[in-house]
Amino acid sequence: MNTLLLLIISIPIIEIYLFIKIGSQIGAFNTISLIFITAFLGVIYARYEGFNTLRGGMSQIVKNELPVYEIISGAALAFAALLLILPGFATDLLGLLIIFPPTRKLILKKISTKKKSNDKKQNFINGEYEDIDDENDKKI
Repeated sequence: MNTLLLLIISIPIIEIYLFIKIGSQIGAFNTISLIFITAFLGVIYARYEGFNTLRGGMSQIVKNELPVYEIISGAALAFAALLLILPGFATDLLGLLIIFPPTRKLILKKISTKKKSNDKKQNFINGEYEDIDDENDKKI
């Protein structure tokens, strides 16, 4: 089954389940308040971390270096802010994990090593070739 389709189906199911479970424990109003508070505080912290990443990228540019980690980190922060804006507890947890620098470094390191290992597994077929000129076609 397609992974994207599985995510599109499973994420709302997980979020609804968590809404019901947490709402039954702390109440509906507190659950809704908690969702808004996590979204608000998460976006504020994502903005703060985004400016820190931008500042780090600018220092890399001043040193005449390519800010690769800062570019990837900025994209991860934008994705984390999107997850925090979406209502839900599972997406908020994942967004908070991506926002905090130590866990973001671990996640990005895990993804980059997975990508490197996939690049090494590519199969190549080596071979030789020879141009053959047909002598019969050239004679008139």
